[in-house]
Amino acid sequence: MKNLVKFLVLTLILNTFIVSANNTPPKKKSTIKVALLLDTSNSMDGLINQAKTQLWEIVNELSYAKCENQDPDLLIAVYEYGNDNLSSYEGYIRQVIGFSSDLDEISEKLFSLSTNGGSEFCGEVIQTSLKQLDWGNNKNDLKLIFIAGNEPFTQGKINYKDATTQANEQNVTVNTVFCGSYQNGVSGKWQDGARATNGDYMVIDHNETIVHIASPYDDLIIQLNNQLNDTYIYYGSNGRNKMRLQATQDSNAAQLDEVVIVKRAVSKSSRVYKNSSWDLVDAEKEADFSYGKLEKKKLPKHLQGKSTEDIKKYVAKERKKREEIQKKIKDLNKKRNTYVAEQRKDKNIKSIDKAMINAIKKQAKQKNYMW
Repeated sequence: MKNLVKFLVLTLILNTFIVSANNTPPKKKSTIKVALLLDTSNSMDGLINQAKTQLWEIVNELSYAKCENQDPDLLIAVYEYGNDNLSSYEGYIRQVIGFSSDLDEISEKLFSLSTNGGSEFCGEVIQTSLKQLDWGNNKNDLKLIFIAGNEPFTQGKINYKDATTQANEQNVTVNTVFCGSYQNGVSGKWQDGARATNGDYMVIDHNETIVHIASPYDDLIIQLNNQLNDTYIYYGSNGRNKMRLQATQDSNAAQLDEVVIVKRAVSKSSRVYKNSSWDLVDAEKEADFSYGKLEKKKLPKHLQGKSTEDIKKYVAKERKKREEIQKKIKDLNKKRNTYVAEQRKDKNIKSIDKAMINAIKKQAKQKNYMW
C-alpha cells in the first residue's frame, strides 16, 4: 500500500512538472533597437553624409551579434532635429522613420535628409523619441539612442535631465555624439547627458572625409551583388516598387563610393536584410505565408501563367542560388576585412560608425550579447 501511495505521489509531481514546463511561455526573441537622432541644421551636412555612408558598416557589425544563442532582430529609427524647415510647434523635430527592419527604406530616408539653419533642442528630441517609439519591455532587448549634434545640450524647453530620467525609466541608454572638440562637448553638457543613463560620450569630426579603403575583393563582391539582385521575386501590390527601391539604394550607395556598395552588398548577404513583405524567397519562410493567398497577376510576368507547383519550384531554385551567392560574398568579405584591417593599422579615423559600434558592443556585453 505504501509503495502504491509513493507511486501516486511521484506520478502527481511528475505530471505537475510536465504541465508547468508545457505552460512556460516561450522566451521572447531579443531585439537590438537603435534610434538615431541627427542634427540637420546648417552645419551638419558632413554628419548626414557620414550617416548615409556608414549605415551599412553599422548594420554589418550588428548582424554578427548573438544573445543567449539566438540571432537578435535589428530595428532602426531615425529622427531629425534642429532644422528650420521643420515645425516650430513640434520643436523643430521630425520622425523620419519609426522602428523598422526595412534597410532599403531606412537608407532611402537618410538620403532624403537635407540641412537648414535651426534651433537644436536635444532634451526635446530625446523625449519625443521615447514617447513615440515602441521600446517594449523585453529585458533582453538592447535599447539605444544615439544623438548627434554640435550645439549645447541644454537648449530648449525640455531639460535634458528630465529626458534622460525618462530614458532610465524605460531602460533606454542615451549615447551622445558631439561634432566638435572634446572639451566643447563637455562644457556643452554632452558628456553629462550620456552619463545620466550610463551611456557613452563620443566626439567625431563630422566634416572629415571618410577614407574608404578599396580591396582586391571589391569588384568580385559587386559582381555577386548584381547576381544577388536577380534572385528576388516580387509579389503583392507594392512588390515592384520595393524592388525598384532596392535598385535605387544600390545606386545611391555606389554614387557615394565604390566601397559603400561593397558594404551594402555584405549587408544584403546577412540575416538582417529581410524582405518578406515583397520578396517570395523571403516570404515563403514566414509562418503566416500561404501560396493560396498569392495574387498571380501581381507577380513578374513570366510567373503569372504558372501553376502554384511551378512557382514553388522556381522559388526553391532562386533560394538555392541566393544562398550560394550570399556565402560567396561572406567568404570574400572575411578576406576583405583582413586586408582592410591591415591597411588601416595606423589610421585613427573618428567617424560615426566607429563611435556607434564601439559603444554598442560595450553596452551589449552587459546584457550578454556576444560577437
